[in-house]
Amino acid sequence: MHQASALAALHRKVDLRLLPYLFLLYVVAYLDRVNVSFAAPGLSQSLGFTSGVFGLGAGMFFAGYVLCEVPSNLILRRLGARLWIARIMVTWGMVACGMALVHAQWSFHTLRFLLGVAEAGFLPGIIYYLTLWYPPQRRARAVALFMAATPVAGIVGAPLSGVLLGLDGAWNLDGWRWMFVLEGLPAVLLGFSVLRLLPDGPDDAPWLEAPERATLAAELAESPGEEPRGLRGILAALARDRRVWLLSVAYFALCVGMYGLVMWMPTIIGEILGPGSSPVRVGLLSAIPYLGGVVGMVLVGRHSDRTGERRWHTAGPLLVSAAGFLLSLAPIGPAGAGAAHSPWWSLFCFTIATMGLWGMLGPFWTIPTGFLSGAAAAGGVALINSIGNTGGFVGPTLVGMVRDTTGSHAGGFLFIAATMALGALCVLVVTRRR
Repeated sequence: MHQASALAALHRKVDLRLLPYLFLLYVVAYLDRVNVSFAAPGLSQSLGFTSGVFGLGAGMFFAGYVLCEVPSNLILRRLGARLWIARIMVTWGMVACGMALVHAQWSFHTLRFLLGVAEAGFLPGIIYYLTLWYPPQRRARAVALFMAATPVAGIVGAPLSGVLLGLDGAWNLDGWRWMFVLEGLPAVLLGFSVLRLLPDGPDDAPWLEAPERATLAAELAESPGEEPRGLRGILAALARDRRVWLLSVAYFALCVGMYGLVMWMPTIIGEILGPGSSPVRVGLLSAIPYLGGVVGMVLVGRHSDRTGERRWHTAGPLLVSAAGFLLSLAPIGPAGAGAAHSPWWSLFCFTIATMGLWGMLGPFWTIPTGFLSGAAAAGGVALINSIGNTGGFVGPTLVGMVRDTTGSHAGGFLFIAATMALGALCVLVVTRRR
């Protein structure tokens, strides 16, 4: 009994030391990634950007991100988490501030691309980093709590971005320029704090006693996974493993839905509210679906850990999210009024979609780290994340092109729903024997 309570106390100690800090880092990362969605009306008004131009710029982040993801994560494993994550944060914060210098289409697309290059490796690096501290049976909860930062970033960042956009005209600067600078600076400051506060692993944590390090090492040694040696062995093993590719398709589907929605949600909500809607009101309403994301992520991740079931806790939320996209297009109200005329119906459907999108994240990342470890886990997670994040390019770009062509986002949302159903099927295939 005493041993069990000591182990629980050790787990709480690790949780409190790591997860709140990593959570904060990811809040800042995600906000700098998606705050461009709140700048869309200002970019259109100031620089004349069309929906297609904005959608491509929103997606260009992921082009740079995908190209540098795998090498960045392998460098992290060689140099250590502390040094490399600090480098990532400082450089992405500088580029995020530099977004205030956008003055034409080419500079918008170039800076979004460079922002993706700078941030590449952060998320899979943290996922890999958590495998150094948490055994598989405790990992879904840890990943879910860390990744709950993304909807929380929306809850906090949506109204914050609306307030900063209200600085329009101060010192003769557009509100969206103020937003980029003031939301980019925290990443630079936190990047330097990583050098002092983040240990490379349990062996380097000054706040752990030697017996505590031994206990954590024993827990992790119980399920070592597969460990191919050398870069060539890692890449060969991953290329042969059908599970990695199917999970990449599933994560692609998630990213198509997530970024196809969040990059356009403030614009769609602003159009529903009509001309003259204040940025603060748009920001406050945009925060509502993110609240659903927090609820879905915590509840699904916790229940998945408690039951040990990963298959339907991953595939099921994808299908729920697809249903949310489809329902947002359903005709409602008198005289067949469309969803575009009902802000509360749209927000309800967007909330259903975000509950599914974020709900699957915790269980999903336990699947690849359950059959890979060490260098294979670092490379595998990075490969899945990099291939999957091409969906972050496809989703916003496609919705923008459809809006320019048809004047509506309906066709884009139909494509997103079908893609997410395909992703759920891939998860079911991968996990059918697990």
